[in-house]
Order: sequence, then C-alpha cells, then structure tokens
Amino acid sequence: MGTQSKTKVDFKKEITSYKATAGTFALVKVPELQFLMIDGHGDPNTAQAYRDALETLYPVAYKLKFFSKQELGRDYGVMPLEGLRWSEDMASFTTERDKSRWDWTMMIMTPDWITPGHVDAVVEAVRSKGGAPALESLRLASLNEGLCVQTLHTGPYDAEGPVLEEMHKDFIPSHRLRPTGKHHEIYLSDARRTAPEKLKTILRQPVARN
Repeated sequence: MGTQSKTKVDFKKEITSYKATAGTFALVKVPELQFLMIDGHGDPNTAQAYRDALETLYPVAYKLKFFSKQELGRDYGVMPLEGLRWSEDMASFTTERDKSRWDWTMMIMTPDWITPGHVDAVVEAVRSKGGAPALESLRLASLNEGLCVQTLHTGPYDAEGPVLEEMHKDFIPSHRLRPTGKHHEIYLSDARRTAPEKLKTILRQPVARN
C-alpha cells in the first residue's frame, strides 16, 4: 500500500483549460490528457447506450480515485463528465439539433499516474458488484487536442445551438482558424441536481491556423 499523501489534487484548478468565461470565446492550449472513455451513437436523452456509458464511467472513476488514494497514496477529486460529439452534418449540433444523428464518446479525465493495469484491477472490482453494463466497452486512452476555441455556456443543453453557430460561423473563420477535431463538452454541473437554467458547460472546438 502506498504512503498516504496529505494533498488532494484538484485538476480543475491546476489545468487552466478547465476554466472558461460565458460570453467570451477564448483560444486555449489544451495539454495531452488521459481519460476513461466509452463510445456510442444516438440521442443522449433516449439512447440506452448513453445511459449504460454513464452508469459505467462513474463507478469506475470513483473506484479508481479511492484505489489511487489507498494503494498509491495519491488523492484527487474525480473530474467532471465530458463528451466528444460529432456528426456528418454540423447542423445537427447548431440549427437542427438532431441528436439521433450524433456519435459520441463519453469520458472522465484520469491522472497520468494511473496505468492500464490499475484500471483493469478496478474494473474487475466493479464487475464483481454488478450494475456497470458497459465495462466491455470501457478503455483508457489519451487525447491531445492542442489549440482550441472554448467558451462557457450557462443554461439548458438544448440552448447551445446559437453559441455553437457563432463559434463556427463567426469566431473561427474571422480569426483565420479551421476546425480540426471533434466538438467537446465539459459538464461542470450535475444535471441530476441542477436546474436547467443554471447548468454550466464548457463548449470546446479544436482548431488549427489557416
């Protein structure tokens, strides 16, 4: 068992790209990070695969946090849920909001000292208790987004469309940028405990300079 650390790491404070301001589009450099990830397709409001992903990510993420604290002596706060979303037509995110056409990867950031072996051990512990239906789809993988445009959206998820349209049709081209990666959302609020008008979500788009 590792020596207990007296310091609990808060990555939301340490990693500057987990901060954003409403009403402002900012260019940020996002470091390479690793995540617990599960892929899927369909409307997050209705797709069983989406519910299964969340019912798997959360117990593994929390079990991993306690494993790290108890066995490695390194404590940290579990990070918020994040999602990569993409579709053949960007309008499905902006003007049409046709969620049935979305592909997605739901994920939770995990410290770089966590190894695949640690995850395997935790997955087996979670499996033994049941109730995590997508364990076979879970993976630990890195994401290196680099230069990104992001802003903070406050309000219901379905009200994101105009903000995303402004990001893609105004800010990105006017700054001689082009999208290079998948639309990324970071859910700073717990939707189960927060009124829709108070939800806080970072909206991010990886970009490159033209």
